[in-house]
Parts: sequence; C-alpha cells; structure tokens
Amino acid sequence: MYSPEASEELREALERSVDKYNRRSFIEEDPISIPHSFTRKEDIEIAAFLTATISWGNRKSILISANRLMEYMDQTPFDFVLNAQPKDFKSWKPSIHRTFMKEDVEFFVKSLRRIYVEEGGMETLFTKGFSLGGSREGIEYFRNIFVGSESHRALKHIASPERNSTAKRINMFLRWMVRSDNRGVDFGLWNGISSSQLSIPLDVHSGRTARMFGLLLRSQSDWKAVEELDFNLRLYDSEDPVKYDFALFGLSEAGFEK
Repeated sequence: MYSPEASEELREALERSVDKYNRRSFIEEDPISIPHSFTRKEDIEIAAFLTATISWGNRKSILISANRLMEYMDQTPFDFVLNAQPKDFKSWKPSIHRTFMKEDVEFFVKSLRRIYVEEGGMETLFTKGFSLGGSREGIEYFRNIFVGSESHRALKHIASPERNSTAKRINMFLRWMVRSDNRGVDFGLWNGISSSQLSIPLDVHSGRTARMFGLLLRSQSDWKAVEELDFNLRLYDSEDPVKYDFALFGLSEAGFEK
C-alpha cells in the first residue's frame, strides 16, 4: 500500500495526470462544456449548477440532457430564473434527465430566484457558509436556504454532508466556480472561497482509483471518505488539493495500475 506522506512516485503520477486532463481539450466532452457556452457570470453559475445537478450516468447522455435544458431556458438561464412563469414549463418533456423531472426544475427555479433576489446570489450564499468552517458547512448552509420551508421531491437532488452524502455534484460545481489557474477549464469566478477549502468530488470511479493508490482506506463512499481523501490530497498540495480530481478521473479513465 502506498503511503501518501512518502510516495514521490505517486505525487509524480498525480501531477502528470493533472497536467494531461486539466486543459482546454478536456472541456469538449465534459459537462463543464455547458457553462462554458455562456459569458455572463449569473448564466455561467446557473448553467453550471443545473448541469452539475444532473451529472450522473453516461457523460454523452448528460450533455444531451443539459443542452436540452438550456434550450428550454432559451439559452438565457439567469433571465429565465428571474422571470419564468408556470406556462413557460408546459411544453417541456416530463423527464429532464433520468429521475430529474420538469417539476424538479420548477422548484429549482423558484429557489434560485429567491437566492438571487433575496440573498445576493449563489456566490454570496456559499461564501457565507464556507466562512462557518469549510465545504461541509458551506454546502449545508446553501442547502438550508435553497430548501427553505418547503418539502418537495426535488430535495433529493441536493445532497447533504450532514447526512453523510459525498455531495459529489455540489463539490464538482464548487470546483468549477472557485478554482482559478491558467488552464481555462475551471472558471475561478468566485473570490470569497479559497481553493484550499474545497472538497474532492468523490464518486465510484475516483474512489476506486484513490483506494488503489492508498489515498483512501475507507471502503464506504460517504462524507467521511471525502474528509479522509481531502486530508491525504492536501499532503500533496495544501493550496489546491481538488485539482487532483483531474488526476483521479484521468487515472480511472486510463485503467492505471500500480
């Protein structure tokens, strides 16, 4: 088993994989391509949040569903969030992506409208939450405001670290919004949260690769596993540990073996 504190070989393998996948060519076939089609900050945020929300399953299917959703919103997601009426959803197909339904989007739109009108937007809300501790607190703070006092089936699409979810899709969205480098993949739009505070978007594939390299010993993929992997990745880069999301993705795609 690799020891993260001692393995320069592993560090080099991770850095090579980051270099290979953290570049513009990565964007085309990844869900992050959807928000990259916009220039207005709020359009990018909303497109990214909705795309991240439906990012499970086959990547080609995710891209098809996300593009269709942007078309439904007339390619102006921020204006749609602020102004959409019930009649604007009538022509939509019932299913947006697998179990994410039209009625879920309606709930999301209402919640996002409230956040932009009353809370100063998603960046402000997440920044307040992160100031309470870190990614766990930031996600929970956002989730509580997003959910509000309502009970709705859409809530299952907003993960909760306090309920021991990995919150993979929200962590991926946060990576997109916060990380800033010269590679042009992540947006680096938000300045109130540091990359050092972010958590890894842990899924089945990245978890398998992390365990193979001894970066993650916990067998269950949950928030405790996220915290363990975060700790070990910060041994390699304390300022930008979540950049290794690219590495774990790349090594998983390549079927890399020790």
